[in-house]
Amino acid sequence: MGTAQIIASVLAAAVTVVAVVLAVRAVLQMTSVIRLGKPDPARTTDKGTRTRTMLVEIAGHTRMLKWGAVGAAHWFVMVAFVVLSLLVLEAYFEVADPDRGLPIIGHWTVFGLVTEWIGVLGMVGILYLIYRRQADRAKKRSRFTGSAMWQGYFVEAIIVAVLVCGFLIRGFKVATGHFEYPVWAAPVSHAIGAALPNWENGATWVALVKIYISMAWLITIALNVTMGVAWHRFLAFFNIFFKRAPEKPAGSGLGALRPMMSEGKPLDFEEADPEKDQFGVAQVEQFTWKGLLDFSTCTECGRCQSQCPAWNTAKPLSPKLLITSLRDHAYAKAPYLLAGGGKDLTGEEKATEAQLAHMDVLALAEGNRPLIGTEDEQGVIDPDVLWSCTTCGACVEQCPVDIEHVDHIVDMRRYQVLIESSFPAEAGVMLRNLENKGNPWGAPQNTREDWTKGLDFEVPRVGETEDFDYLFWVGCAGAFEDRAKKTTRAVATLLHEAGVNYAILGEGETCTGDPARRIGNEFVFQMLAQQNVETLQEANVKKIVATCPHCFNTLGNEYEQLGLKVEVVHHTQLLAHLVKEGKLTPVQPIEGDVTYHDPCYLGRHNRVFDAPREVLGAAADVIEMPRTKERSFCCGAGGARMWMEEKIGKRINVERTEEALATGAKTIAVGCPFCYTMIGDGVTGKGEQENVEVVDVATVLLRSLKQEV
Repeated sequence: MGTAQIIASVLAAAVTVVAVVLAVRAVLQMTSVIRLGKPDPARTTDKGTRTRTMLVEIAGHTRMLKWGAVGAAHWFVMVAFVVLSLLVLEAYFEVADPDRGLPIIGHWTVFGLVTEWIGVLGMVGILYLIYRRQADRAKKRSRFTGSAMWQGYFVEAIIVAVLVCGFLIRGFKVATGHFEYPVWAAPVSHAIGAALPNWENGATWVALVKIYISMAWLITIALNVTMGVAWHRFLAFFNIFFKRAPEKPAGSGLGALRPMMSEGKPLDFEEADPEKDQFGVAQVEQFTWKGLLDFSTCTECGRCQSQCPAWNTAKPLSPKLLITSLRDHAYAKAPYLLAGGGKDLTGEEKATEAQLAHMDVLALAEGNRPLIGTEDEQGVIDPDVLWSCTTCGACVEQCPVDIEHVDHIVDMRRYQVLIESSFPAEAGVMLRNLENKGNPWGAPQNTREDWTKGLDFEVPRVGETEDFDYLFWVGCAGAFEDRAKKTTRAVATLLHEAGVNYAILGEGETCTGDPARRIGNEFVFQMLAQQNVETLQEANVKKIVATCPHCFNTLGNEYEQLGLKVEVVHHTQLLAHLVKEGKLTPVQPIEGDVTYHDPCYLGRHNRVFDAPREVLGAAADVIEMPRTKERSFCCGAGGARMWMEEKIGKRINVERTEEALATGAKTIAVGCPFCYTMIGDGVTGKGEQENVEVVDVATVLLRSLKQEV
């Protein structure tokens, strides 16, 4: 070992010790913050499935590869980071002796071949990602808006620098005759070596630079524990492992909402006490530990932001910025909480005056900020941000690290509605109607069967017949809203003509509670849901067909939380089956092209994409909008937004309607009564009602069976 190697080794050891000490401190700090969250025991069940899902999602990059070239480039960068970490370790041996490599595997030709090409492809990948970041930033509404750009640039520069150093080390080994791999295994390294001078200590000093660059990265992230763009490399494994529904191929926060919890147990409203039990989330530490892990894992990539209907129509909500605001608040507040501070469920301070006197002033100030509040109130999340969400799930669908945005938003809404009674005033009418009339429109219960009048066949009722295969769940819109009634009549007619044994509850049906639950009024949801569960169990219902995706989702996914297990299908699924079986045969093609709008709660939340298209394809020529299936753009009605005014930015339904009209289709087909209303209003607002018609998939099929409907 020469003088250069001794000096380099000492310098490498010194910076490594500093970096490791800081990194350990950062991990302990991060762990202490995450452990402030509430219990969530369901996150540790079925470890086998969780492990398998984590490995598939990460190694297979199943979420990222939906983005094509970006996903592929990120995969190569990820693999380069993991595999080439071995080359950082190898640099410590090269610092001490340029002729050495990793013990055992360092001289294997296959190791040289693999690391060579991973290095090349990793460099191509990171350069492409740098290009895409710059190209996206030039857009009017960039997914990187609000991200800490210096962090992204820093990480990208580090990756490039480490890869360059790796090839320079190999190049100097080639130039000095110390390289162990043949040309065919490492052609790039040999080409670089041919251009470098025969400098005996070249590999040693470049290896030291490589170590310093790597340790600079580690020191920087250790001093910035909220640097998600770097920390996600480690936290993503845990966040995906602990996702709410590991068996789901898409985001685990889709479909059913997480139940309202208190200390890790579902809240029982019959015994709940607001002074002892947690009603939603009022303080950041009231999120579960998984919620705090979510916030810590956010990469600030902005994929959620790019797909969010609120963000794309100039609303203040960005799912990314909401998560990062909660993250920054949690870590800024943590010293206050860890020192014994915090508010109890009645809002009283837990810490003594003596404890408060010794607390960090900035952390104490952060602890006194309201979680939900305006800028003047110094709130962490603005009310307009909270209430802009349609719960469409686009953010959850796109998040590569399985953050459950919708659950967190609804948890915050729950506290605002149930404890603060703070929510958009116009939604109050809807909630009162649900409580008093059992439907959001406030229509009399004895008019639930009025849609059956004028049909040329008798609609069977539960109680009048015991022989039915399907309960036809009409839903509130299908029973009371004029446009949706057309869908209800069409479905009933199709079921009748196909010979399906079905029945309706009639006046025995009430709202499933979806609007109440998604606005945050879990109490009203529970009241309505329990009533419906009892009704369905008494009627011995085994199968349900629903025309409303919100009813479909609630009955099929959320009533299971109340003990009901039934098979629930959407009417397009049943109709597709009947067409396939030959029980319904289209004979009259629909004139003009048809475009289909995927409802969020049918498509993205429940993965029903093909059935509606199969029905439409049998009756018409279907052309797709640019945003379809899991990337479908919301109509703007979900999350109880159907009953709230859009006062900020462009109306979401107008944005979606313009996209549909741009296809040139004469018919816009929908599979949801909310979408029917929103897209229909959009067409009317654009003055296209004489040229373009909005109808349900069932109506398209029925028209294809008959000359006129």
